[in-house]
Amino acid sequence: MPDNQKPRLMQGNEAVAEGALAAGIGFYAGYPISPANEISSILSARLPRKGGIFLQMEDEIASIAAVIGASLGGARAATATSGPGFSLMQENIGYAVAAEIPCVVINVQRAGPSTGQPTSPSQGDVMQSRWGTHGDHPIIVLCPSSVIECYLITLRAFNLAEKYRIPVIILMDEVVGHLRERVELPPPEEVVARPKPTVPPEWYFPYDEAAGLVPPLVSFGEGYRYHVTGLYHDIAGFPTQREDEIEPWFERLFEKIEANREDIIQVDEEAMEDAEVALVAYGAPVRSARHALRLAREEGKAVGLIKLLTLWPFPEARIAKLGHQVKKIIVPEMNRGQMVLEVQRVVAGRRPVIGVNRVGGQMVSPYQILELLEA
Repeated sequence: MPDNQKPRLMQGNEAVAEGALAAGIGFYAGYPISPANEISSILSARLPRKGGIFLQMEDEIASIAAVIGASLGGARAATATSGPGFSLMQENIGYAVAAEIPCVVINVQRAGPSTGQPTSPSQGDVMQSRWGTHGDHPIIVLCPSSVIECYLITLRAFNLAEKYRIPVIILMDEVVGHLRERVELPPPEEVVARPKPTVPPEWYFPYDEAAGLVPPLVSFGEGYRYHVTGLYHDIAGFPTQREDEIEPWFERLFEKIEANREDIIQVDEEAMEDAEVALVAYGAPVRSARHALRLAREEGKAVGLIKLLTLWPFPEARIAKLGHQVKKIIVPEMNRGQMVLEVQRVVAGRRPVIGVNRVGGQMVSPYQILELLEA
């Protein structure tokens, strides 16, 4: 067994860094911020040894801008941040969506708003991860709840970013980021290469829907010349105000995600076969929900768990089925109720949907969940 696959004690943030390296990251730019610092620290030492580039930037705005530029240059690029830094990145995340530039943004959430509690956990950025940048836009947001998932989801984030030419956000929380568990890292999955055009430079258009929902993206410096802008643009990338050019581009921007929901969305289930109550959880509260499930099952209560590994696009099809499958749905979150709103929207009143919420940098307790099972 290779040394990197032997069992070892690993932290969540460390697993993210290992996942990025296994995914072939070639460029990282970031600015120090807790509780995400371990990711930068590890990559600052490891990435240059693998021929990649690590840059500490002057702030988070510069960090995401550098990541976008590196991606256009052909590198698999990423940054990591938390709270205030994630807010600063929103404008350029929108730019990457509009220009269809693949990259990975890791947000290890902490309590907020503002500077909040820098080393305390939270899940207050759920809606920001979906709607933080302005305007209608698609996005992919993944969420681990264990150390091994930090590794696997990071691998997957890079592949999805390249496959669909879109920024992918890994939405973690401080508990998962600093959690230590025994893990055995599996061999890296196949790295998805960025699709390349089959036409000569004079025939290449980087946003041509005729080339498919995800047109090939050529890296700068490979002999192809094209324009990049955050403005509405034509198939060549030049700004346009023509509706017959804007509408097809906008439709394709969303359809490349909507048409591939089955490939993108991941949901795990536990004890749902006979469940009368479903716990819907993501991130650190999955661990509390699993403990509550175990205690409830010992008392003969039919409780199951739906674990969301993909937050956006929201797994509507599976959650909608809960409205016909169980009698009650409980959503534990470390916020005042964000994902519970999506569950309520999709279930559409067919069953009660109840949030278990905790703020102030505290974990949701299994016993808070158990109390609602009695109600």
